[in-house]
Amino acid sequence: MDIGIRGKRRRLLLAAGMALAIPVAAQAQAKPAAQATAPALLVLGDSLSAEYGIARGAGWVTLLQDRLRQERFDYSVVNASISGETTIGGKTRLPDLLSRHRPAIVVIELGANDALRGLPLHTTEANLRNIVTTAQKAGASVLLIGMRIPPNYGQDYTEKFVSLYPRLAGEYKVRLVPFFLDQVIARQDWFQPDRIHPTAAAQPALLDTVWPQLKPLLKRGVGK
Repeated sequence: MDIGIRGKRRRLLLAAGMALAIPVAAQAQAKPAAQATAPALLVLGDSLSAEYGIARGAGWVTLLQDRLRQERFDYSVVNASISGETTIGGKTRLPDLLSRHRPAIVVIELGANDALRGLPLHTTEANLRNIVTTAQKAGASVLLIGMRIPPNYGQDYTEKFVSLYPRLAGEYKVRLVPFFLDQVIARQDWFQPDRIHPTAAAQPALLDTVWPQLKPLLKRGVGK
């Protein structure tokens, strides 16, 4: 009699344990699926997007993630920006980034370091073309962020550099931010001592410059 009671109790405990295990397993399987539903937004940039000289988490890319959440857009922002990055560096790194993150949107903020180093404009243009077309072939929408440079290398070089961005944007039918520092350039107090990199105080203005061109590319998720 005792053995029968213990056996019955063991079977009941086993059944209860299995019943508890089912929701846990279901949750474990559901988590990756829930994460996978948030498409990636990849920012491929240089020091202007890599939080150079400011506290981590204070840059415009981090602020972008906050704004997406506030505006009820379900995207996961991947900041693949590196200080000192050139277009050849972005071109080299992009295929692996696309393979790993499969972004729905790629924001390209590159070219300034090419110009500051006086690299040939045809090389910069070829690299930007490659970056844009590679992202498009992967199924991503593209936002191109334009830059301007001081006339250190002569007026001809400066003007041709600036004209690269609208020409490529028109050719590949991608959205364009004409000048990333448009809302910042007149505020000397918004620049670090090097007079190149914006301070933390300038980051919301950088985001405000990008947002009007980025927002039309965003899509709301189901139920948003």
